[in-house]
Amino acid sequence: MSEKYPFERIEKKWRPYWEEIELYRAGEDPEKPRHYILDFFPYPSGAGLSVGHCRNYVPTCIATRYLRMNGYNVLHPMGWDAFGLPAENYAIQHGAHPAETSRRHAANYRRQLKLLECAYDWSREFSSTDPDYYRWTQWFFLLLHRRGLAYRAEGEQWWCPECQTILANEQVEAGRCWRCGSPVTRKVLQQWYFRITAYADRLLHDLETVDWPEGIKAMQRNWIGRSEGAEITFEIIPHHEVPAAGEITTFTTRPDTLFGVTFLALAPEHPRVPSLPTPAQAEAVAAYVETARRRSEIERQATGHEQTGAFSGRYARHPLTGREIPIWVADYVLPGYGSGAIMGVPAHDQRDYAFAQTHELPVVAVIRPPDAEADDGVCFTGEGQVVNSGPYSGLSSVTAGARICADLEAANSGTRKASYKLRDWLISRQRYWGAPIPIVHCPACGPVPVPEEDLPVELPQMKAYAPAGDGRSPLARAEAWVQTACPRCGEPAERETDTMDGFACSSWYFLRFASPHEQDRPFDPESVRAWLPVDTYVGGAEHAVMHLLYARFWTKVMHDAGLVDFVEPFQTLRNQGVLHAADGRRMSKSRGNVVTPDEVVARYGTDALRTYIVFIGPFEASVTWDESGIRGVTRFLDRFWTLAQAVAGREPATQPARTPDATTAREFLRQQHLTIRRVTEDMAAFKFNTAVAALMEWLNYLVDVWQQEPVTPDRWQEALETFALLLAPIAPFITEEIWQELLKNGGSIHRQSWPAYDESAIQAEEVTLAVQVNGRVRDTITVAAGAGEETVEAAALAAPNVRRHVDGRPIRQTIHVPGRLINIVV
Repeated sequence: MSEKYPFERIEKKWRPYWEEIELYRAGEDPEKPRHYILDFFPYPSGAGLSVGHCRNYVPTCIATRYLRMNGYNVLHPMGWDAFGLPAENYAIQHGAHPAETSRRHAANYRRQLKLLECAYDWSREFSSTDPDYYRWTQWFFLLLHRRGLAYRAEGEQWWCPECQTILANEQVEAGRCWRCGSPVTRKVLQQWYFRITAYADRLLHDLETVDWPEGIKAMQRNWIGRSEGAEITFEIIPHHEVPAAGEITTFTTRPDTLFGVTFLALAPEHPRVPSLPTPAQAEAVAAYVETARRRSEIERQATGHEQTGAFSGRYARHPLTGREIPIWVADYVLPGYGSGAIMGVPAHDQRDYAFAQTHELPVVAVIRPPDAEADDGVCFTGEGQVVNSGPYSGLSSVTAGARICADLEAANSGTRKASYKLRDWLISRQRYWGAPIPIVHCPACGPVPVPEEDLPVELPQMKAYAPAGDGRSPLARAEAWVQTACPRCGEPAERETDTMDGFACSSWYFLRFASPHEQDRPFDPESVRAWLPVDTYVGGAEHAVMHLLYARFWTKVMHDAGLVDFVEPFQTLRNQGVLHAADGRRMSKSRGNVVTPDEVVARYGTDALRTYIVFIGPFEASVTWDESGIRGVTRFLDRFWTLAQAVAGREPATQPARTPDATTAREFLRQQHLTIRRVTEDMAAFKFNTAVAALMEWLNYLVDVWQQEPVTPDRWQEALETFALLLAPIAPFITEEIWQELLKNGGSIHRQSWPAYDESAIQAEEVTLAVQVNGRVRDTITVAAGAGEETVEAAALAAPNVRRHVDGRPIRQTIHVPGRLINIVV
């Protein structure tokens, strides 16, 4: 059995046939259940696909084929998330227009995905750059605007000098731009925001309703950052040189520690900071604020370094004791959390403790740990018994916190409240390649929405579209496009020149796939009711916060507007593991370690690449590309091909001429149904690596039987058909050829039903058990499958080696593990 599977000839034969019969069209049979399986909206880059991308696209194709064979109508579409900074930066670097490079890159991705024979319904393909698509992205902007969820405000934002645009908080990583890696700075601009904070609680609560990896849920919970606590107000004590007083409102999750406050700390961005310092401290505070502006929030929140700050020279009055408390400015306090001011309790908060140590501030313990004495200067962050807290001393942390909150509310000095880390979504981008924001700025009317009937506001053609470095979008230079009439009063006005963040386009694309050619609305409601929400959503964990959070937000807005009848867009989420290059590093063009599907298919064939991609390891695991591994998979396909040729009579028969044995026939059938069960369970659970392993084991068995034991031709036909059906979703070409040409079956194998297993056929007639005496194996016995404990015990005691070790001693206990062993304790 050594004939090579001729993949080039077979692939050339079946590709046009599948296209002709429209094999991958989404099913519309009303009698069948539906399943929507979707890959994350891909950005088509100039580098094209590597084999690492196959870790996403091949498994979803396999799952699609498996579901169709199990009687489902399956929607498995593909499109392109082609707006945004990466596409524009690539075009600038290569002296081209992003419209042209985006088209070219999408065409290359499409070619490569078809090379992999991914089962996409290409009739539903679209790009986020199509005016017919971003017309509706703009429509959703107007929907958010009408509902008070899109607004314009001036603010200090992250600015990437390399990308020449504002970035959202989520797009700054360790003080650098998430796309280009350049250090970011701050810039004050008028920007557009989406009020995602209005949905913070629902975004948290509804995570409990979806089947997502717990790590992804944890990242979203952390980003939303809901904290239960209290706002506590401290009166600013007037200073003879700065008579203005006022109040500072702090947020704390531990009101039970109020008597341990030894300082207040304000974020450098807090609105009170400019007017707060005394003349003697004003210069130092201003210099500190300027330094803090250049640090990212991640750097400011990092532990293990000195906690910097500047004393304002001012004091506040404790709301319950009247004690004077110094007011500091410290950059470990963030402007977006709570009120941007905190009460410093160094005895019971690690960052407060580090700050107090650096600036020699008092440490007052007010919580005694359970079973321990309170020691000044020791930071204990847990709950316990309240001490040194006047009338609240002796109470538990929980009881004291509740009573302190009640007393503060009675004195109008505090209130219970929840706080969030989540900030509103900044969506303005000062770049060209994006969906224009559908707003007109009128000197008389202010910002006016573009009427829906005038959508889309099309992106104008611009030869010179690179940023000028002045903080404005290149669209500001398209004067003929900018100048327009106010939709409200008809007077001269100007269009908004910022474009939308690319994540706006990917926040609703999954809905468009249900009816991609709809002209009069973003999607057909009946089609969305039929297909949505997405049943299985597959992609990398790098989008855990941004895309997934934004898409969930838009879906909830649509639900509230009566557009959809669900509140979560993706029911089940799966994250594929990373495929590293052979050198153990991520594949990168700059490292020269990229392996493309093109070169692998040319050398080994599509079936081999697909099979190896899923056999290499568990779907969620990070793995390393190994050329010897794909050669092993090729040998597996060659052996199947050769066996099928022999069974079909294309090769000389080598089976023994003896009459088939009944025991052999029963075991032959049992192995077949065992494999069906194993592969079925593994395919349903996305455990494609173990499904392939099961098929490899069965093939070894089949080859051995073919060479050594006689089996009737009809049993061989059934076994080969079953093998082909189980392998078909993974290796579509070899299985189609064997199904139609060698086994002479009509119709595509990919339109056949998935094999069912028979539990009665799986049960073995006899089983072999280990026999232990006092825990040590002394013999083995063979008994009828399902034999009772008395029968098994009698057979065990009759075994020669067992009789010798029992030697007439009384039996204290017998432990029987059915199908595995029996232990006799004497």
